[in-house]
Amino acid sequence: MAKRAFHLYFQQKLIKEPVMFVVARDHGLLLNIRRAKITSEIGEATVELEGDEDNIEKAEKAFRDKGVKVEPVIGDIVEG
Repeated sequence: MAKRAFHLYFQQKLIKEPVMFVVARDHGLLLNIRRAKITSEIGEATVELEGDEDNIEKAEKAFRDKGVKVEPVIGDIVEG
């Protein structure tokens, strides 16, 4: 099983939607939220996705297709 971490940035219209849950579920991935900050205007989250590498890539595309800005995490996720 592969594991990759991403920073996700959500527009205001997406912050009340279960986007992370739906994308992880639809691609058979485990989702671990490592850090998150949600306000009434924007959402930011650092997550780890674990599962099949192909499904992680499909999930990354699905986030972008839904309007989420996705950036890969470089380095150790715990150190920030």
